[in-house]
Amino acid sequence: MSVAPDTAADLVYQIFDLQRAVRCVAAASLRGQETGVALQGVLRFVGEGETRATRLAERLGVSAPVLSRHIAELEEQGYVTRRQDPDDGRAQLVALTAEGAEKLRHIEEQRTAALQDYLREWSQEDAEDTAKTLRKLTESLKHSARAKAAGPTTTNP
Repeated sequence: MSVAPDTAADLVYQIFDLQRAVRCVAAASLRGQETGVALQGVLRFVGEGETRATRLAERLGVSAPVLSRHIAELEEQGYVTRRQDPDDGRAQLVALTAEGAEKLRHIEEQRTAALQDYLREWSQEDAEDTAKTLRKLTESLKHSARAKAAGPTTTNP
């Protein structure tokens, strides 16, 4: 089954509207903090485990120089460390420090509390259904983007 063009257009509009709303919520919750939205995004992904900087840049959808600046700033703040990849001396591995893990925990607690407050009129079922739908949408978009990046596949008869 295919999605109708009008429905796809509405979904695109709703996604962009959601992005704007999330940026506004994030900006409101950042007042007085030294880490902006971009740095918090980097912290979150680094918090999933030590990883190569190049892989991190791919996941975040940023260039290596942009990520390098973010990592340098987070390193200066004491939140991340970099070390040479033992399997490839040209690559760097990035990981959270104990202070970085604490900072990430604090950020996530603040965001969770803010979202709970914003959604206080929602039911648990509404929130769970929305989370399920957003996961499905995210996975579909990631899968499609990976498939497109891999290029066309050819089959030999």
